[in-house]
Amino acid sequence: MARDLDNTGFFGEFRRMVQTTGTVGGIAARLAGHKMGVFTGGAGHAEDLKSVLGGLKGPLMKAAQLLATIPGALPEEYAEELAQLQSNAPPMGWNFVRRRMTAELGPGWEKNFRSFGRDAAAAASLGQVHQAILNDGRRVACKLQYPDMTAAVEADLRQFRMAIGVYHKLDNAIRQDDVVEELAERLREELDYRREAANMRLYRAALAACPEVTVPRPVDELSTRRLLTMEWVNGRNLNTALRDGLDDEQKKAIARALFRGWYVPLYHYGVVHGDPHMGNFTLRDDGGLNLLDFGAIRIFSPSFIKGNIDLYKALRAGDVDSAAEAYKAWGFRDLTREKVVVLNEWAGLLFAPLMDDRERYIQEDNDPAHGREVLSRVHDGLQKAGGVRLPREFVLVDRSAIGLGSVFMRLKVKMNWCKLFHEIVEEFDEHALAERQKAVVEAASFPPDAQPAQG
Repeated sequence: MARDLDNTGFFGEFRRMVQTTGTVGGIAARLAGHKMGVFTGGAGHAEDLKSVLGGLKGPLMKAAQLLATIPGALPEEYAEELAQLQSNAPPMGWNFVRRRMTAELGPGWEKNFRSFGRDAAAAASLGQVHQAILNDGRRVACKLQYPDMTAAVEADLRQFRMAIGVYHKLDNAIRQDDVVEELAERLREELDYRREAANMRLYRAALAACPEVTVPRPVDELSTRRLLTMEWVNGRNLNTALRDGLDDEQKKAIARALFRGWYVPLYHYGVVHGDPHMGNFTLRDDGGLNLLDFGAIRIFSPSFIKGNIDLYKALRAGDVDSAAEAYKAWGFRDLTREKVVVLNEWAGLLFAPLMDDRERYIQEDNDPAHGREVLSRVHDGLQKAGGVRLPREFVLVDRSAIGLGSVFMRLKVKMNWCKLFHEIVEEFDEHALAERQKAVVEAASFPPDAQPAQG
């Protein structure tokens, strides 16, 4: 694997294509067989797929995970496996790190640090993190991108489009052309760590009034397109904390911090963090949270955010016509009343805890199978109604809601989610949001060639 990722240019991309073509071509063939009624051993194939993707340091895994949250995008056995997938690929060694740091900061890069950890403190799909201490005594995290990831992204995306294209020739309940393009654009953005540093500045401004959430400060003078240096934040892995034991009050504090950490930026500034999984936040000693990894960020138009709130109100009132208008604000087109009714069942799954004004679990039976049953009904209903094309703006909102819901299920805590939601949206004003959004985007100082995605 180290050799595969340490090649650049045409040959690096060619090797990546050879590596992924067999994997994804096999996926496509299995998906086709599934729809034609000759698919066998689904769970086994899905487990094989999970194992293969878990060893890739690239975006293919993220793409499959996102589609696992959309009804009918993948057969159930694939969705179940991919929804749980996280990268466990081993980190690159010191020779790699030394070469990459020299490439980013130049010869003598070590002079910027009092000490620099040779072993990776964490490894992810696009890069790995090293702990270091600056000459002024500040402890920092240096996230270093794996080599030739641009070629890896493009090769993976081509193969991913092939697999999804095969499947959707056989099943068009939900047309995902725009979803795949949105996903491709966001993944390409994740490769530019200057943009991620700007996203961090944006989130620091958006969460300034939320002391329960910490966003690390980037160190701009030691950051480049492929190296992101930021202040080190101390915190415990949430899985570890849960295993060690947390009482109800501690879990409630975590749930509240998570809820506000995601939905204050969304409803006050029109910004979403699209990757809420357990590895992207840690637990502070005081019970607050450190929010990490700002690659998958999107900025929405105020009208889209208003459409979100309008849909919530329409669902509570059982108003199909108002729901249809809200979907239009989201970017849905060619909707019949029949399609709106089906979409409402999907939206109802996401909004249900927010419409129930009492303390409850995020999902009453705490059973992931319930969500899959609803999504299966939605898929069948849309198939009968002629299908629907998902708008690009939908992608990260859906991913965020599903991801957060899964974390809340892990916490197993009762909260009044409705009250939390209304605390954030009660004074919603579209024009005020537009002004706040403009202010935080300006404060983020995005590089001219890495402006934030808006829509």
